This record gives sequence, structure tokens and C-alpha cells, in this order.
Amino acid sequence: MNTADFQQEIITFFENIDKYYGSKTEITEGLCTDMDNLDANLTTWNLSEFDLIRSAYRKNGEKLMMEGSNMYYEISADRIIGFEQTGRNKFEFIELYGISVFRITKIRFHYKY
Repeated sequence: MNTADFQQEIITFFENIDKYYGSKTEITEGLCTDMDNLDANLTTWNLSEFDLIRSAYRKNGEKLMMEGSNMYYEISADRIIGFEQTGRNKFEFIELYGISVFRITKIRFHYKY
């Protein structure tokens, strides 16, 4: 896939995210140093749940943000090296933060339709 198509998929995701407003949203975040081995000993995982109330693109810093009550989560747009829809209402972003430091963000919307 070329870069323009890849960027358009991400843009389309955020242009249509408003349909998930009010939905329970699960974000599973993993930090790892080896994308080929997500062994629990090599990866740190966090889980957050909230009802999505707002999303935006923060041009200052190139961030994609999602917000819920008492929850704020950002994805660095200029660090995304992977994006895919992994299931119905499930998405995964991979960001590269260093030579071998990756953040995996798995988003699941409990969407009623």
C-alpha cells in the first residue's frame, strides 16, 4: 500500500469516529521492543475503558485524540507505522518511538449498530 492510501485510511477512521460517540470504548495499549515477540515478559500492557465523547486532531504536535469523562488519549500521527481494522468496530495502531520502541494501541468500540 502506498503512503497516500495509508494516510487516507487513518483520515477516514477519524472522519467517521463520531458514529462511536457515546459508545463504551476500550483502549489496550502495549509498549514493546520487539514487534515479532509480544511475550508478556517483553511487553507492558495497559487497559482503559471510557465512553467516547469527543475526538479531534491536534495540529500542534500532530496528535489524534480521543476523550471521555476523566480520560484523554492521544496517538502521534507522525509516528504511525501501522494501522488496520482488526474486526468489527476494532482497530489497531502501531507507533514507532525509537529504533526498537513501539506502542501498540488496540481500540474496541462497543457500538450498538
